Amino acid sequence: MIADKPSSNPEGFGIPPTTRLGYVHLTVNSLEYEIAFYMQALGFHLHWREGVEAALGTQSEVLLRLTENPAARRYQQTTGMYHFAILYPSRKELARAIARLFVLHYPNAPTDHGVSKTTYLDDLEGNNIELYVRSLDDGQFEIVNGQMQVRYADGRIGTGRDPLDVDALFQELDENDRLDVPLPEGTRIGHMHLYASGLDTSMHFYHSILGFEQGPVIESFRMGEVGLDEQQPHVIAFNTWKGEGIPPAPADALGLQYFTIVLPDANELKRAVERVQAAGIPVQQVPEGVLVRDPSYIRMILTDRMPATNGRL
Repeated sequence: MIADKPSSNPEGFGIPPTTRLGYVHLTVNSLEYEIAFYMQALGFHLHWREGVEAALGTQSEVLLRLTENPAARRYQQTTGMYHFAILYPSRKELARAIARLFVLHYPNAPTDHGVSKTTYLDDLEGNNIELYVRSLDDGQFEIVNGQMQVRYADGRIGTGRDPLDVDALFQELDENDRLDVPLPEGTRIGHMHLYASGLDTSMHFYHSILGFEQGPVIESFRMGEVGLDEQQPHVIAFNTWKGEGIPPAPADALGLQYFTIVLPDANELKRAVERVQAAGIPVQQVPEGVLVRDPSYIRMILTDRMPATNGRL
């Protein structure tokens, strides 16, 4: 959380806090290798695989869709996904996930943000992933002289990118806890962090149009964010670390095709779509929901349902 409370949307406006992120859809070079990675390293369940398409997640939900394109390539100086973040239901489950990576000797970077405990890793094709739990009682972010810092509950001051005390986290586990278990129920896509072409335009879109609660814009760090409520900050973050005004990724790019925002019901979906249309932003009805592009031309699907696990949309 931020020390100074961010502004909220006017009463009656905005996305309800029961909104959630749904699945993330990636383009990959090798479906075979990527499926193996997500199942073996992270415990994902394979729901279905048909031709060049596959869907994985927990036993009950799709959290990741993959489409294979062997000719796709990685572009660097474009807008798109910095990382997608997997939110675990407890510290114990995050400890299990990190311990699993350690046993596999898979490179990852455990980090303490104060407000969250996390690790970062890349999949086999360079898609960055964050694994985390929220820990809002452990600290709060502050802006001091234009710079971001975290004040921990015990009085320590950190950068917000401090080394995670992995030994302390591993105390959540005991010797009988297995590591090679499926991704636990209750795991979700917790946030999306995007490479944007501009901070102000992104904030306007996600806050003033879609209706997310406004979070901080830290000009010195070239990053902003929006959330759903005080207990669900940092749901969509955006930065200009690759530069202002960068172009969108070409159609043959590896990585993010789109992410999904799941509204709680059809009426809330209709209200969100109407706000987008009123702002003059094109929308497109697709089988998965309503396709929208943000000011950085990053695609998202607005919907009121999670997809079926049997392959039907």
